[in-house]
Amino acid sequence: MRFFAARLGSVALAEDLAQDLYLKVAALDPAEPILSPSAMLFRMGSNLMLDRLRKERRTVVRDDAWIKTERTSIGGEDVVDDPPADEALAGRQRLAQLTTALEDLPPRMRRAFQLHKLDGLSHAETARAMGISISAVEKHISGALKTLLARLG
Repeated sequence: MRFFAARLGSVALAEDLAQDLYLKVAALDPAEPILSPSAMLFRMGSNLMLDRLRKERRTVVRDDAWIKTERTSIGGEDVVDDPPADEALAGRQRLAQLTTALEDLPPRMRRAFQLHKLDGLSHAETARAMGISISAVEKHISGALKTLLARLG
């Protein structure tokens, strides 16, 4: 324990490593002769300690890389890009209302709206996909927008 604690600077980490070392020693073949038990324990302990330090170093590097790609920093201060919780909740509620309103549209009107506004097809492409005229597509989309605006405000 003192060996680990002195090198790691933490009694808690030393206790964890001592437990890991115990498990490794318990898994050894008892029929196998050990010429220098203390040297073997120190070697196994050192290897476990090095493995833990390497793992922690990899974790720090990975976390730093994630922070650099996922966070915005202004003047050395991290800025969260996510909207405040109340705005996120309001957005989810608004999306649920929109989804419900879309489901209530007549089927052809809903399909024209989805193809044009959600899938990004032009009026002509929507007309071809639905087998109707461009003016019919415009009528369906216009009707859908009026209905949705009236329902959602």
